[in-house]
Amino acid sequence: MPSLSRLAILDDYQGVALSMGPWDRLPKSLSIEVFRDTLKDREALVQRLAPFDAILGMRERTPFPAALIERLPNLKLLITTGERNRGFDVAAAKARGITVSGTPGAGAPTVDITWALILNLLRNVPAEMESLRAGRWQTTVGTSAGGLTLGVVGLGKLGTRVAAVGKALGMKVIAWSQNLTPEKAEAAGVAYATKEELFARADVVTLHVILSDRSRGLVGAADLARMKPGAIIVNTSRAPLIDQAALIAALNERRIRAGLDVFDDEPLPPDAPILACPNTMLTPHLGYVSSQAYAAYFEGAVAAIEGYMAGKPVMELPA
Repeated sequence: MPSLSRLAILDDYQGVALSMGPWDRLPKSLSIEVFRDTLKDREALVQRLAPFDAILGMRERTPFPAALIERLPNLKLLITTGERNRGFDVAAAKARGITVSGTPGAGAPTVDITWALILNLLRNVPAEMESLRAGRWQTTVGTSAGGLTLGVVGLGKLGTRVAAVGKALGMKVIAWSQNLTPEKAEAAGVAYATKEELFARADVVTLHVILSDRSRGLVGAADLARMKPGAIIVNTSRAPLIDQAALIAALNERRIRAGLDVFDDEPLPPDAPILACPNTMLTPHLGYVSSQAYAAYFEGAVAAIEGYMAGKPVMELPA
């Protein structure tokens, strides 16, 4: 049966991986090392990972392109948390005989973060909390969600759930994506709009689109310019969906507000321009970070290792 001797768990920012998975099911002969930082220097990363024959990557925190994979001669098993990882070159790994496995997830925690951002911005919760701690009482007037228009860009699994919450709050929900048709929108219980209509009409725009060559830069300066003064754009998908220079300009001009959980460079450097922008609520890519999701991820990672060592890989990713 295939054997493994050393497992690297990458990018465990919070230091919780070993406490949230059934690692004791694995043979004691398998050495496990956890890394809490993210190495972006390729040479340093190669030096760190070269000794390992099994690696668990946390989503897309550390990409595995072909140029990295080909320099890891000992690698036999590469695991990603979640059912897909666009940062992994699966074809390159399989060409070298490396097994690439995913894991199950749990629920849709990104929906929670989406609505946390929306509701905090609508009701000015962070500002009011700071004011209260400073001894001030009711310094702003927020806006209720009911009666507002929610524009959902991308009506897949997550977009549909976000839309359902908006409807429950009494919002008018409109949707658009490159693949959406009026018939599909109607089947989901929302109204179809063109891209131009959505950005012009929505009080809140939220993005739920997979990043690809087709969707990169999907939201540009012209789209942001169509938004109502003070309207909110929320991105819990991937930062490159929005033209970042255009977004920063619109925020600095105080034309719109933004709730952002994803960034071009993660972890976000302390000098990142977005940190200085007004009218924002920023969270450190918490969309998939929940105790339930982590438990499912690490249970799945253990199962992937067990399956590999039994000669029966599980949840192999397609090339």
